[in-house]
Amino acid sequence: MFGRFCVLTRQLSTRRATQSGFVGRGLEEFFENSQRLPATRDQTGRAWSASELRQKSWEDLQKLWYVVLKERNVLASQAEETRRLSIPSKFFSNKSRVIKCKKSMARIKTVLNERRLAWEEAQKATPPQ
Repeated sequence: MFGRFCVLTRQLSTRRATQSGFVGRGLEEFFENSQRLPATRDQTGRAWSASELRQKSWEDLQKLWYVVLKERNVLASQAEETRRLSIPSKFFSNKSRVIKCKKSMARIKTVLNERRLAWEEAQKATPPQ
């Protein structure tokens, strides 16, 4: 029975199974290094600036959006685990990482909106044929 279920879920997957390196991991993707809570606090980078994002292509911005969204989901899973285990926030908090994710996502939206507005202006400026 489970064999049929696995085949069915592979067919319904939104990922490309033909893509090299595809590994269906399920719920493990919501946790860093397959751990509920990280054992050590790693150094993280900074949020993306709008000027850096303006240099990216449409495809790069789309990929970056989903990478940041996945990071935000991982952080939300960790926050839920700390609430579930009743760990005080002074011992475990990823608030700075959440803020960086939110800033990056807002800046991606801003850059995409700027491009949309520029496209609309170009459409208005071009005479219809």
